[in-house]
Amino acid sequence: MRRSNTQKLSEVLRDYIEQNKLNKKLTEVELISSWEQVVGRTIARYTESLKMSNGTLFVKTSSPALRSELVMMKEQLKARLNEHAGSTIVHEIVFR
Repeated sequence: MRRSNTQKLSEVLRDYIEQNKLNKKLTEVELISSWEQVVGRTIARYTESLKMSNGTLFVKTSSPALRSELVMMKEQLKARLNEHAGSTIVHEIVFR
């Protein structure tokens, strides 16, 4: 028995994501998972945790020297992360 209202799973998921306004959150999660790709393996190795909250990316580092370097590169990193995401997701970066 065939149903006339069948949909592709991808369409159902896309509709669900749009209805529940999950696009931004999924983009944030994808951005965090691509951190190493954006900043490089060396910087990512000294990064302990990443967290997004209200457009602010919180980055915890294990090296004070790296933290000061990243603070000086903040605007460049923000631009690269937003370019990778395809939209302005990161408005501010806080290094801890």
